Amino acid sequence: MEPTDIAFIGGGNMARSLIGGLLATGWPAARIHVAEPAAAQHALLHQLDSGLQVGDDNPAAAAAAEVVVLAVKPQVLPGVARELAAVVQPRQPLCLSIAAGVRVADLERWLGGAAPVVRAMPNTPALVQSGATGLYANPRVSEAQRARAESLLRAVGLTVWVDDEALLDAVTALSGSGPAYFFLFMEAMQAAGEALGLPAESARVLSLQTALGAARLALESPEPVDVLRQRVTSPGGTTEAALAEFEAGDLHGLVARAMQAAHRRARELADRLGRDA
Repeated sequence: MEPTDIAFIGGGNMARSLIGGLLATGWPAARIHVAEPAAAQHALLHQLDSGLQVGDDNPAAAAAAEVVVLAVKPQVLPGVARELAAVVQPRQPLCLSIAAGVRVADLERWLGGAAPVVRAMPNTPALVQSGATGLYANPRVSEAQRARAESLLRAVGLTVWVDDEALLDAVTALSGSGPAYFFLFMEAMQAAGEALGLPAESARVLSLQTALGAARLALESPEPVDVLRQRVTSPGGTTEAALAEFEAGDLHGLVARAMQAAHRRARELADRLGRDA
């Protein structure tokens, strides 16, 4: 896609990840503008490429951009969006929000009215270009703007569009919070491996590589994960014995209840942020 000017409002970890992904695809550094108030972050940004346009003025960064990436904490987004309203309203650039839990209607209100908005729910593996991002576009987003939003997020992983904004709460419960679920499971596997006598480092690398290998196998195989599970579960074997324990502990029900809790909390936080701002 033809490079255009992109402004990042906020230069933290996720913004740097997206910028790094853009640079890796050949996006010119001079066409990436970043507004970040913390001077320490400026040095980290320039480590990516000294040609990045880095400053601390939000409206100035957004003034010439065709895409404005809102990469600040949800609590400060209302003030930031109101500050950008005078720039956004006459020019109508694509506003791409990666702030968790901020609904499009609230964002439009803070931006001063109708605006093309894409709301994205990335996850932390985007920091290593292995992210999974859910995307929702309001009706004012053009096809070209949808393509640009998708191109930007695909620079750090895969993307999935949803037609109903409410489904982003489900995305949050699954892939947004999901890395922590797998970290917890890997933590438990490491501890169990140590309890069985393995050295701590051996238990660590075996559990991490097993998780990586299983994910890659599932992504690259045409078979669904239940078929893959069945193929490595020999009748009367060790895997079957372990899986029987998981089922006895109602693993499926536990996962469902955990994700339902995350889903409820995502909705509660969005309600509170919209109400308080």
